[in-house]
Amino acid sequence: MNEIEHWYDTEYDEWKRLERHKIEFDITKRYLDEFIKGDNLQIFDIGGGPGRYAMYLAEKGHKVTLLDLSNRNIEIAKRKSYERGIILENYIYGNALKLDKFEQQYDVILLMGPLYHLIKESERRKAVEGALKLLKPNGMIITSFISNYAPIQDNLLHLFPIESVGGLLGYLNNGENKDREGFTTAYFIDSKEARAFMKSFGLKEIIFAGIENILGCKENEINKLEEIEYRKWLEMGYYLSTDENLMGTSQHFLYIGRK
Repeated sequence: MNEIEHWYDTEYDEWKRLERHKIEFDITKRYLDEFIKGDNLQIFDIGGGPGRYAMYLAEKGHKVTLLDLSNRNIEIAKRKSYERGIILENYIYGNALKLDKFEQQYDVILLMGPLYHLIKESERRKAVEGALKLLKPNGMIITSFISNYAPIQDNLLHLFPIESVGGLLGYLNNGENKDREGFTTAYFIDSKEARAFMKSFGLKEIIFAGIENILGCKENEINKLEEIEYRKWLEMGYYLSTDENLMGTSQHFLYIGRK
């Protein structure tokens, strides 16, 4: 956890990441719009970084609490929300594995970051179990995963020099990414494994999507298109995001389930 906290506190700007990865941000927001229904919902964004999704949902009128492992992310969230005239219910510096002190029950819980960084299945399980204890009956949980094809897709997007073909392909068999290997400590997961993992909690799956799918390798070009053309490709990507034949073309998976 110290490695991950240090990464986000000193080396990585998570706020700007979703400016570069507009496709991921926009398609994810569309799913939030489609499935988060109701007014003034109580939402807990666990591991929500600097609060981009938290602020988006707060602008919709929901009461959103943000928790993140990085003090820097929490401070950015406070500043950015103030600049936008958005007030979150709370900004909490905390750990997704230490949720026992919280008691409030929420209508929706976002767990769209912690599962990226937990190598051990037991820890990923603990994070989900902790979140579910805070979720109301029939409440909705939204989780994100990094695909085990993501290192390949990232190299394809940027055409980085390939240091080792075997190294990139190795993530398909072992999704563990060690600190300083282009990213901090992380776990890259197969889509079938991710779905089975969430199913094991007795949840009802609402949607499982490969967020970027075929758009990912052309992200740089698509981001530069005129808005009307950009939106056409975004519509294409949204439609294809649930095509199981294309799951390996995404860098991120999104799961939405009901308790």
